[in-house]
Amino acid sequence: MNKIMVIGVSAGAGKSTFARRLGELTGIEVTHLDCLYWKPNWVEAPPEEFSASQQQVVQNDQWIIEGNYTGTFTIRESYADTVIYLELPLRVCLYRVLKRRVQFHGKTRNDIAEGCKEKIDKAFLKFILTTYGPRKKTMIERMQRYIGEEKTVHYLKSSKQIELFLKTYKKSKANCV
Repeated sequence: MNKIMVIGVSAGAGKSTFARRLGELTGIEVTHLDCLYWKPNWVEAPPEEFSASQQQVVQNDQWIIEGNYTGTFTIRESYADTVIYLELPLRVCLYRVLKRRVQFHGKTRNDIAEGCKEKIDKAFLKFILTTYGPRKKTMIERMQRYIGEEKTVHYLKSSKQIELFLKTYKKSKANCV
């Protein structure tokens, strides 16, 4: 595992937290796509700039890139050797999004651009609700394609599976020392 994509079915699936924890275990630098996409005060980066910043990261020998941004998947997927897909239930994703809103009220999270204070609105909730099902189907198809391309794919469907993956990785790393 040197070039790792961490993707998920929805906001609230735990991509950022998982990537951060995996980065701590592996020593591989984590790039949060939200940090590249959003400018202060929720201003979107120009598409060319967003793509160019990803092109720069994928040239590194090792990386963990967290986030979906399906319009730029092709930049990352051609370089990735490992894909970790988080598919938690919709109710869990919604709960986490709401919890995050309360937890970071008026603050900027470390996995998003500076000056983007945590917010939630009806449009974002509607986006989660209306895209979850179709995205789930598309992501499963994408994972099958990645397996066909001989990428290592980890399909984690619960918090328990996520914790077990990280614990197993930590244990296997300790045995190698």
